[in-house]
Amino acid sequence: MAEKEQNRQKNTRQAKRPASEETNFGKLQPQSLDFEKAVLGAMMIEREAYSLVCEILKPESFYDHRHELIYTAIQNLSQADRPIDILTITEQLKRNGTLEEAGGPLYISELSMIVGNSAHVEFHARVIAQKHLARELISYTSKVQTRAFDETVDIDQLMQEAEGELFEISRTNIKKDYTQIDPVLKEAYKALQIAASNKSGISGIPSGFEALDKITNGWQNSDLIIIAARPAMGKTAFTLSMAKNIAVDMQIPVAFFSLEMSNIQLVNRLIVNVCEIKGEKIRSGQLEQYEWGQLDIRINSLYGAKLYVDDTPSLSVFELRTKARRLVREHGVRLIMIDYLQLMNASGMKHGSRQEEVSTISRSLKSLAKELNIPIIALSQLNRSVESRENKEGTQGKRPQLSDLRESGAIEQDADLVAFIHRPEYYGIKADENNVPTHGKAQIIIAKHRNGQVGDVTLRFKGEFARFENDNESQIPFPGEEGNNITGSKINNYEDTPPPPDESFPLPTDDSFMPSGQTDEPPF
Repeated sequence: MAEKEQNRQKNTRQAKRPASEETNFGKLQPQSLDFEKAVLGAMMIEREAYSLVCEILKPESFYDHRHELIYTAIQNLSQADRPIDILTITEQLKRNGTLEEAGGPLYISELSMIVGNSAHVEFHARVIAQKHLARELISYTSKVQTRAFDETVDIDQLMQEAEGELFEISRTNIKKDYTQIDPVLKEAYKALQIAASNKSGISGIPSGFEALDKITNGWQNSDLIIIAARPAMGKTAFTLSMAKNIAVDMQIPVAFFSLEMSNIQLVNRLIVNVCEIKGEKIRSGQLEQYEWGQLDIRINSLYGAKLYVDDTPSLSVFELRTKARRLVREHGVRLIMIDYLQLMNASGMKHGSRQEEVSTISRSLKSLAKELNIPIIALSQLNRSVESRENKEGTQGKRPQLSDLRESGAIEQDADLVAFIHRPEYYGIKADENNVPTHGKAQIIIAKHRNGQVGDVTLRFKGEFARFENDNESQIPFPGEEGNNITGSKINNYEDTPPPPDESFPLPTDDSFMPSGQTDEPPF
């Protein structure tokens, strides 16, 4: 009788599982049928047992296919808010058309007699979950091994796919448990004390731009920050200026992932920024004598800087995750910058459209920021609707909006802070709505701030040096303070019918970084 039952179990499993999943190198896959029976039996006799295991187990966690079907029926009953016992489970299996496949009424009643109570049901469930995770890893490695032997398979592509699958396994199986509020309160109070001891009021990583830090209190740990703009607005220049402020001046380790430029191009931009020598001269090497002296003096500040650059093209979010963990572990990196998000990919995962892929990338970046407990700043492109909008009085017509974020609304949803870079001068707007000249000025528009207020910050922009600086002129008071340059945001302050466009200033026809009419300035 026992032999007949064993053969029945084996045949049932093999009907649902490929032969490759049954054994690996002649070994039976990890399993624990006694624990599976004990958990199912406990759920039949104790009302609260299912609530203890529902977040730990899925139907596929069970090795025996009969147990998978029974657990599915229990899930169905719970979702319908019906009682769970031998009779209701049997009835639900009939309704599902799987009663005989699940072993019949006799086998279900036998399960209910295996345990007397549900005292250890949660521990038993975790053992089952661990066995299931082990089987998934065996299946994963077996597939990778089989494909690696196939000489027609591109190894680089296989590595990306393998990394994507491993990420999915970890994401779906490893879950963080809930925490009672007391230790969290202590941690929050400790953070508050540390912030109070900092007279500057900056609780995060300072950007080096005083007005921006006043509104953000620094870049906060676990935040995903999106810096978005149209081409030629100065996205890379802005992040490089921040990287210089943070890594060089403050000696805080920063990692910069450049998907658009090579390491040499990026460092050349940094040299231009720090040494204030025009980019074309750095590229050509045609420097005046005083510029060589200036270069030799100022470039010394970059040596030993805690700035780590990576120019891997078409970087996948899974490669980024691996490298970021290593940078944090080995070099203590406290801020990651990515230039830019739309050039990343999510290889190894299937997506119906590019928008879905960008959504996956955005969610993964937020997840990574939370996991590593550091801020991640990702640059993003805006769509062309900014260019097509008509000018209004002042600078309002060309101001970017949250709806201008390119390719996916998920970027806006996942980000803790969204900031736009806006240079009215680029569009031929010579003065803002307050009649303040826009020459050499850039607005940092905080359009979304999950944990704070929104607003506009004015910075000085030196296009020839790819450099953003604090703007100490024409500063507008912050609410409750005097002497800084933050104004309330007008991000969604548009009228339904704008006036006709001002055609005296045609839009630029190229994506050159320099604004038209930029005058040369001496290096000092």
